[in-house]
Amino acid sequence: MASIYQTGLAARKRAPAAVFIAVAIGMAAPAFAEDKPAVPAKAEISQEPASKADVKKAEASQIPRIAPDASTFQLSNGMTVVVIPDHRAPIVTHMAWYKIGAADDPAGKSGVAHFLEHLMFKGTKNHPAGEFSAKVSEVGGVENAFTTADATAYFQTVAKEQLGMVMGYEADRMEGLQLTDAVVLPERDVILEERRMRTDNNPAAQLSEAMDAALYQNHPYGIPIIGWEHEMAGLTREDAVSQYERYYTPNNAILVVAGDVTADEVKKLAENTYGKLPRRAEPGVRNRPKEPDPLAERSLVLRDQRVSQPSWSQSYLVPSYVSAKPAEAEALDILADILGSGPTSRLYRSLVVEQGIAGSAGSYYSGNGLDYGRLGFYAMPRGDVSLDKLSAAVDAVIAEVREHGITAEELALAKKRTRASTIYSQDSQSSLARLFGSAMISGQSLSDVQDWARRVDAVTLTDVAQAAAKYLDKRRAVTGTLLPAPVETRS
Repeated sequence: MASIYQTGLAARKRAPAAVFIAVAIGMAAPAFAEDKPAVPAKAEISQEPASKADVKKAEASQIPRIAPDASTFQLSNGMTVVVIPDHRAPIVTHMAWYKIGAADDPAGKSGVAHFLEHLMFKGTKNHPAGEFSAKVSEVGGVENAFTTADATAYFQTVAKEQLGMVMGYEADRMEGLQLTDAVVLPERDVILEERRMRTDNNPAAQLSEAMDAALYQNHPYGIPIIGWEHEMAGLTREDAVSQYERYYTPNNAILVVAGDVTADEVKKLAENTYGKLPRRAEPGVRNRPKEPDPLAERSLVLRDQRVSQPSWSQSYLVPSYVSAKPAEAEALDILADILGSGPTSRLYRSLVVEQGIAGSAGSYYSGNGLDYGRLGFYAMPRGDVSLDKLSAAVDAVIAEVREHGITAEELALAKKRTRASTIYSQDSQSSLARLFGSAMISGQSLSDVQDWARRVDAVTLTDVAQAAAKYLDKRRAVTGTLLPAPVETRS
């Protein structure tokens, strides 16, 4: 299932595969049994019948939690720390998350959060540019950073004994970044080239950008994470420093450490590094513009000579895990799974297997936003099938679910896949670090993440039916078609 529990990096649109991975339920019992005293043959054993509530509670307790040993604490300067023990190998993943993303860019300064992410590697008072990266590489580690609409994160994976080293360097650049025009202006050229390479040179990315702008008419999610080119070209050192001074403060950050550590070990190291930093600012609550009630279905067409394969996509404006009412986001996760996750989904069976009009088809729920999410659908035609025919076929599958709901068997199988996926997520400490960081940076709690599978298991047929009826409304949708353009010839 695709949801908040998926890794979203520098783009809000994601692939339709589930990332929320969990712990196994039903592990094999040992081949021996505990000795128990025999019950007298004539003893009468009475038992009160269990209530439905008791039964449900007992069933829920059998559903695995994500990283059940994870814990959290707060430093005296307000920095939140999350520890996810994983003792299978002597390595750790260290992630520093900041509550500043592209949606927090000032008006007319789009792209500055991503720009600042680049500039954070340019050196501090104590350590010149490149030293931190060189140290990580020297000890055999890996590092990187990314910006989303709601967060900026920096991470390193190193041997356990190097954790204190990366904490020291990361804490240093939280406070001591040094920026000059000689550093800033060349890096501005770098992000402009990045935009040209990733967006301007990619028709699919251009269509996605246009669809975002149409889906979010008033909210800053409609602005590209990397920024609009004309605004990026005007970004200055002062713009970057202003955002740094406001948002890069311990009380606006979450540290996530996953790996071969204990909470006590991490707390000691964190207090000796991050704990010594003062609160430099009070960023306050992120109160962004809200979307008006959508009134009109929107359709976009992009034609480009570089397109060799037409494609169709559609996005619905829906709530996220943070902004949804109870059970809504979980129901949307189930809905997306049944409609378009994998070869047994309704869309794949109908369009690819039965009708043979699509090479691929699916859906996903992206619920990792602070303010809004999206329910997305996509399809690629087979042969010379028109996109109009493809769109009508997708509409028919969606209408069937919206009008008649899903079956009890479909719901049970979707929940079973949720339990299974919860297991696999814990096979990667870096995935767990991203999972907890992306959820908690947007306002979820530790237990919200741990109990996700249990909440999904509580979803009912009625919950899914209500979510489908409420949110699969064409007035909430933006449809995009990508087509080849005829090659221009000179006479």
